[in-house]
Amino acid sequence: MLAEADIWRALEAVMDPEIPVVSVVEMGIIRAVAVSAGEVVVTMTPTFSGCPALEVMRRDIAAAVRGLGAARVTVHTVLHPPWSTEWISDAGREKLRRFGLAPPPRFSGDPAGVAFFDLAECPRCGSTRTSLRNAFGPTLCRMIWYCHDCQDAFEQFKAL
Repeated sequence: MLAEADIWRALEAVMDPEIPVVSVVEMGIIRAVAVSAGEVVVTMTPTFSGCPALEVMRRDIAAAVRGLGAARVTVHTVLHPPWSTEWISDAGREKLRRFGLAPPPRFSGDPAGVAFFDLAECPRCGSTRTSLRNAFGPTLCRMIWYCHDCQDAFEQFKAL
C-alpha cells in the first residue's frame, strides 16, 4: 500500500507545464491525495478553468503516481473553490521570482484587498520603481511591467 506522504513527494517533482521551475504542489494546484483499496485519487484545481495545460498536468500527475507502483490512479479536477494565488507556497513564490516572474502580492484571502495595479517589485533588481505596461501578458494569469532602475521588462503573476 502506498503512503500518502510518498505520493506528495512524487507530486513535488511534477512541474507546472507553463512555468517549469515550480511544481504543481508549490503552485497549490494539488488539493488532496487519497489512497484506498489499491486506488489513488489526486484532486487538483487548475489556476484557470480553461487552463490550456490541464490535460498535460493530469497526464504528468497520473504518471508520477503510477511510477510509485499504483495500479489505479484517478486525477479529479475541482473548480470550487477556485484556485487562488494565496495557495502558492513561499518556496514557489521564490522560484517564480528567480525565474523572472514577480510573484503575486498576498491578500490574506480577502479578494476585496487585491489591488491589481499596485507597484510590482522587479524580480531582477528588487526595485519598486516599476510601472504597468500591459495588464494582458502572454497568458491570462500574467501582466507586463517595466523597471525604471534596471530598465528591463518583466511579468508579474496576477493576484487571484
